[in-house]
Amino acid sequence: MSKIAVLINERQSEAIRMSSGITLMDDEVDLFFIDSKLDDSEEVEMMMEIAGEMELPMYSNVTTNEQMTQLSTSDIHTKLLDYDHIIAY
Repeated sequence: MSKIAVLINERQSEAIRMSSGITLMDDEVDLFFIDSKLDDSEEVEMMMEIAGEMELPMYSNVTTNEQMTQLSTSDIHTKLLDYDHIIAY
């Protein structure tokens, strides 16, 4: 089992959808929303519901992303050292 971090900035709905799909291989997947507010669209909202149902951990360095665990950029950097793979989206 691999530990995978997905760094999300743009194309948020696509990144969340892809991250949810990776879990089918029984890998551990965590989402990191970096330097961007969560898009206010139906597609992103639907993907976030799916990610929530799948209990994917979500982190952000943007305080307006209240539904995610807040981490500083430095804390995110340190946390990323624990992953086997990092996918920037």
